[in-house]
Amino acid sequence: MAMNVGSSDEEPGVMATINTTPLVDVMLVLLIIFLITIPVITKTVPVKLPKANNIPTHTKPQDITIAVTKNGDIFWNNTAVKSDTVLLQKIEQVAVLTPQPSIHIRGDRNADYKSIGHVLYELQRGGMVKVDFITEPHGNALSAQ
Repeated sequence: MAMNVGSSDEEPGVMATINTTPLVDVMLVLLIIFLITIPVITKTVPVKLPKANNIPTHTKPQDITIAVTKNGDIFWNNTAVKSDTVLLQKIEQVAVLTPQPSIHIRGDRNADYKSIGHVLYELQRGGMVKVDFITEPHGNALSAQ
């Protein structure tokens, strides 16, 4: 390594430009620190939030959940449906509402496709348009069983 000590013959000139390299380095380090610490900061402490009175401007119909067990039993909002005609009557009563409520189908993972397909057929016969399937996300521990 060599070092220039300087000589008395040459007088160093005044540097007229700003060296921005250290500034950019510092800013990149700060950016990386913020990106790493933000997920840690966003974890909140569990607190009870105050209740707010919210008056909706328009009423939305209650969503209906139809559950199908692995035995093929059908439940309408946690109430057992005894026959296909009762299910069709309930569907027809709900299908005429404006706006039409959404139907959520919760089918057991071990249920026959025939049972869930039968519910879909009855929903189609009754005139329902909005049908959703409720599933568990892949990351859930129960899905690995």
